[in-house]
Amino acid sequence: MSTRTRPRLLAAPEHHGSVAVIGPDGLRLTHGELAQMVARRAASWGPARRVVLVEGGNRLDALVAHLAAVEHGHVSLLVPPRGADAAPHPLATAWLPDVECRHDGDRVHRETSLHDLHPDLAMLSSTSGSTGSPKLVRLSADNLVSNAAAIADYLDLGPGSRALTSLPLHYCYGLSVVHSHLLVGGSVVLTDASVVDAEFWRLAREHEVTSFAAVPYTFELLEGINFDARRPASLRQVTQAGGRMAPQRVVDWAQRGRRQGWDLVVMYGQTEATARMAWLPPHLAVDHPTAIGVAVPGGHLRVDPVAECDEPGVGELVYSGPNVMLGYAETLCDLARGAELTELRTGDLGRVRDGLHEVVGRRSRFAKIFGLRIDLDQLEVDLEVQGTPATLVASDQVLHAVSLVPDPDLATARGRGRRLATTVAHLCGLPAHAVRAHLVDELPRTSSGKVDRAALLRLAEARAADETSTPASEAPDPDAPLAVWITAWAGIVLGRDDADESDTFVSLGGDSLSYVELTVRLEERLGDLPDGWHTTPFAELAAAHHDVRPGERPRPAARLDTTIALRALAIVAIVAGHVDLVGWQGGAHLLLAVAGYNFARFQLGSADPATRVRHGLSTVLQVVVPAVAWVGTVAFLSGGYDASTALLLNGVLGSPGWDERWQLWFLEALVWTMLAALLLLSVPWVHRWERRAPFLFAVGLLLATTTVRHARVGVEADAVERYTTSVVAFLFVLGWCAARADTVRRKLVVSALAPLVVVGFFGNPTREAIVVVGVLALTWLSHLRLPRWGARPVSRVAAVLASYSLFVYLTHWQVYPPLEDAGHPWLALVASFVVGIGYGLLMRPVQRAVAARLTSGRPGAHHPNPGPTTHRSAHTIVNWRARRMPTDR
Repeated sequence: MSTRTRPRLLAAPEHHGSVAVIGPDGLRLTHGELAQMVARRAASWGPARRVVLVEGGNRLDALVAHLAAVEHGHVSLLVPPRGADAAPHPLATAWLPDVECRHDGDRVHRETSLHDLHPDLAMLSSTSGSTGSPKLVRLSADNLVSNAAAIADYLDLGPGSRALTSLPLHYCYGLSVVHSHLLVGGSVVLTDASVVDAEFWRLAREHEVTSFAAVPYTFELLEGINFDARRPASLRQVTQAGGRMAPQRVVDWAQRGRRQGWDLVVMYGQTEATARMAWLPPHLAVDHPTAIGVAVPGGHLRVDPVAECDEPGVGELVYSGPNVMLGYAETLCDLARGAELTELRTGDLGRVRDGLHEVVGRRSRFAKIFGLRIDLDQLEVDLEVQGTPATLVASDQVLHAVSLVPDPDLATARGRGRRLATTVAHLCGLPAHAVRAHLVDELPRTSSGKVDRAALLRLAEARAADETSTPASEAPDPDAPLAVWITAWAGIVLGRDDADESDTFVSLGGDSLSYVELTVRLEERLGDLPDGWHTTPFAELAAAHHDVRPGERPRPAARLDTTIALRALAIVAIVAGHVDLVGWQGGAHLLLAVAGYNFARFQLGSADPATRVRHGLSTVLQVVVPAVAWVGTVAFLSGGYDASTALLLNGVLGSPGWDERWQLWFLEALVWTMLAALLLLSVPWVHRWERRAPFLFAVGLLLATTTVRHARVGVEADAVERYTTSVVAFLFVLGWCAARADTVRRKLVVSALAPLVVVGFFGNPTREAIVVVGVLALTWLSHLRLPRWGARPVSRVAAVLASYSLFVYLTHWQVYPPLEDAGHPWLALVASFVVGIGYGLLMRPVQRAVAARLTSGRPGAHHPNPGPTTHRSAHTIVNWRARRMPTDR
């Protein structure tokens, strides 16, 4: 192949002895070694000039393949990485590359190219994220090299510059970081780790990186990971592009950089301009946080007036420079075309203030969110094809999908809204929290009859702001009838669109996880809830609080549910004990008894055996799903756990001695004990026995599980036996007995059995006393009295701790050790709860979805204490709301 002379991306010979690439497992390549690898890779494809599809990813083989194509006269087409068994990439199907470089090797499809390739063509780049227009940007070698040189110029990059690959290679911003550093003899550290990963910062410190690149979402992540402590001392620059960042965040990070000795460099660019078109000198960021700055060296920006914008000084930004693309490619024939542009009309509306350019909006229907450029028109077509039509508008970091649904009923509205948001997120590759769905009965329109997208965006943003105060998309109207309000909150917390006023918390599949959250919501409005409210139809519960009027000041509860208090105290004792702040032990064993109490109270609340199984499996899966997700992630990142831990089978497959795989023994014991109980109760005659004599059945089961424990370990269990499922199951059943003790005589029986079966088990009187006292509290006290003046903050704190106790227990093993070892036990305690609560917030929507899926079987539903109720359908509820609420117009 004749490689016509073209600009080169690789460093000049004088830099061949310096480091170019640092990779995993001690890999270090000099610029000379990298150039040799690149040449060998290109030679392996044969002499003909080709289109080379490179499966991206921050891996050495992908980087070498891309450079081999660009440096040796081929045409590189970078695409996102795909799994080993994934179908061919859509761009491979559309553009028929001659060579495919995948993670498992190169595939040379033909000896000569199928395509007529223009001599200047060096790279094809996608214009958008995972959905959008199929056209590609045609870039020349001069585009690539001139833009890399301009970036290196204004960032003052040189042989001592070293970047960490915080963005993927197939993203033009991430690729420009690599190009600009290699061109001037600098180096890059290859990693797929995220900025939230400890590995990312370990590499940054170990290899003394001087910069990394970020999109706006990156800074949101950085604010939650203690960036100030993790950043390397060698850091000199943090660059930002990939979309507009909020001005205040620009100011905050620029000031942080000044204090710490590094610069925040705000940049602006598009794939059509190779990467960068403008940059904001760091010393101007604090005073001009809305600006994109000045054109990059060798480029020029101007503002052209446009007819659709009459604001003085505002027009379309137009860029010219050597990095402007050759043009678009929409068909294979376009690959033979040369340069067709001398300037780029960006589609962005901008203006000039104080000599600096600002972007104030968009002319086109593209949105850039989390670094993905999304064609909203094409996405609307995709939604139409899928049968979920919607109108799309976008703000800085949120994509709003607005669907026209005249007078929807409550179930239809919630269900359709969730499906629409999920579909949009899936199609465009955005995280779920970046997509909001809104249902309206009429779209705002202009005088010409077109959809008024500006008004629609204002409406969507106003709705989104109203919705952020609740975990679901619609908070109940406080002016609604009380029964409607209670039913709506139950539906939100339990993820049940079909909730009705004749339902109860138990009949809808409520469990200990959702009990805490709904208790807090109801007590904020109703004050103290009656004993047994969880088995009371919502209409009756509302009737019992008939004196609560719409809009009146909420009356705080003066009582705290005992199970909530015990769960909160137990998780604090567990974590505080592990960080050596206190010497209390037995908290996890007490939690097992509380779990048994709640199992009898909620999962066994139905007389229908099928409903019991569904509700029980729902609770089990709500424990298993977040546990497996966390354990799998930890195992993948650190190797600390293995398959026995992920499958909750450590008691069977794990080590006979204590090691870190035993850390999650409580979850293992809880899951398998509940499954065993459900299996036992699925036997018809056992189910009938339990229904006829629930207390005697529970006591008999306690004696049976205690006998198993004594048969295995005797009275006292050793250090590992006390964490084995079959040995500790009696504690779960002890809590079950407490829940079934509904008379004074039965409470006395449980009070006698508790010390009888617990004392001696640990060989530690204090530890045993904690468990016994906790069980006695469950038995005799349904609530704890609180002083009126401190009721609300105490109950709020206890509710949060109890709600997220599962997640704190699951995650704290990875959080506290390094902080404790560094001599910061209080910080370790706080961090454990922060991380656990954060993970809980992430997983609660998943848990609600699981619960709703398993508990929504109406045929088997049972309503304890039905009584005379007013049956108001969900359709009637939403019609009432529609009459009372202001319209969306």
